[in-house]
Amino acid sequence: MQQHFSLADCDVMGFDLDHTLCRYHLPQSARLIYDSFAQYLVTEKGYDKDLLTLAPDNLDFCCKGLVLDIEEGNFLKLAEDGTVLRASHGTKSMTSEEIMETYGRREWKHFSTVSGMVSRSAKYYLYDNYFDLPGALLCARVVDTLDQHDGQKKYDFWKDMVAAIQHNYKISAFKEDCGMYFPEVKNNPDKYLQRCPESVKKWLKQLKSAGKILLLITSSHSDYCRLLCEHILGNDFEEYFDIVITNALKPGFFSHTPNQRPFRTLENDEEQEALLSLDKPGWYSQGNAIQLYELLKKMTGKLDPKVVYFGDSMHSDIFPARHYSNWETVFILEELLGDKVMVPAETETEPLEKKGKYEEDQPKTPYFISKQWGSFFVDRLPGLENAEETLVCTWSCRCISTYSTIAIPSLEAIADLPLDYRFTRFSSNSSATAGYYPSPPRALLPNEESVTMK
Repeated sequence: MQQHFSLADCDVMGFDLDHTLCRYHLPQSARLIYDSFAQYLVTEKGYDKDLLTLAPDNLDFCCKGLVLDIEEGNFLKLAEDGTVLRASHGTKSMTSEEIMETYGRREWKHFSTVSGMVSRSAKYYLYDNYFDLPGALLCARVVDTLDQHDGQKKYDFWKDMVAAIQHNYKISAFKEDCGMYFPEVKNNPDKYLQRCPESVKKWLKQLKSAGKILLLITSSHSDYCRLLCEHILGNDFEEYFDIVITNALKPGFFSHTPNQRPFRTLENDEEQEALLSLDKPGWYSQGNAIQLYELLKKMTGKLDPKVVYFGDSMHSDIFPARHYSNWETVFILEELLGDKVMVPAETETEPLEKKGKYEEDQPKTPYFISKQWGSFFVDRLPGLENAEETLVCTWSCRCISTYSTIAIPSLEAIADLPLDYRFTRFSSNSSATAGYYPSPPRALLPNEESVTMK
């Protein structure tokens, strides 16, 4: 495979919506998501009322790439070979001794299935996007309260958590004003949504005038998609795209066959009967990548049109688009922004009265490096006996270089580049940092360890 990647070589550009084209104000949306799940657990399922209060620094717990070991109530940060690097029981960090006692010095027992990206099961759950993360904090606090009251050894809260997610995000929730999430975003879109930068809107138009086919493929339902797009792009948002696919139910969109997941048309946001084939551009619901690709062949007049897909979720976007459809993939990773804004050590020791009120009251932006979990990209593995600790890549970091063509912090980061700009792609023979644009995370650069690792 060639070492460089250029958008000019692609015939089709596909975009995810949430946290890709539509960026959120993360502290506000994290708080809303947390509250919407917590409210349900407390009012509908009788959980401890303390779950409803959140201290500003609680969100530090949220870190992408964590795996919840559901039965044990433990959260794990894994190395690329599945070794447990850090862990917490509920919100409480486990010591090296406790990790050794529970997991030994070997890979976590479910690693072989999770590393094939079968990342959800009755036994574990992988947190890999900003819609999920506040749920990790809530689950951790649930474990804390259950320990306090019952001293439980095995945990049974997961079904209630799933019910809370379904209650807030189900397809009819937007229309029915049900749950806490959709009504709140509807009433205060500016509080939660960032408008699309002019540079990105201009870039989308340039792609289209260069003859590229533009797709929007989102698992959000059509009514929520319309609210987001009108707010961030304007009422003419449909003009940016040739094909819009909502309720795509990723990753199944990529892995399912046409008869398992047919396309449907929409009328007033209600799904109509299944289509036998996809014949023309337009707005559709559900569907599958196989029939979409057949339409793209027709639209481009090519036997093998080249597609690139931009998304923020390894589980729903990047892995399946690469693995099942063999598309090029651009991973949107806001953690690349957090890597730049390291808090200098001296500011942390300032007395509170010297800190601005805003700073003290606001939860930290989730893409700042979590104090509890450390870098998203690397971590230290303690040595055996008296051996020195080694610096190892996390499993999340390994997935990025394995399944992404390139990784960028936002669409804005590339919107001003010429269309034929040549990116260095991730590949097995290039360095581990090759595919990051505009620059690799500092944690991955030699001699910078002391800066980024606590």
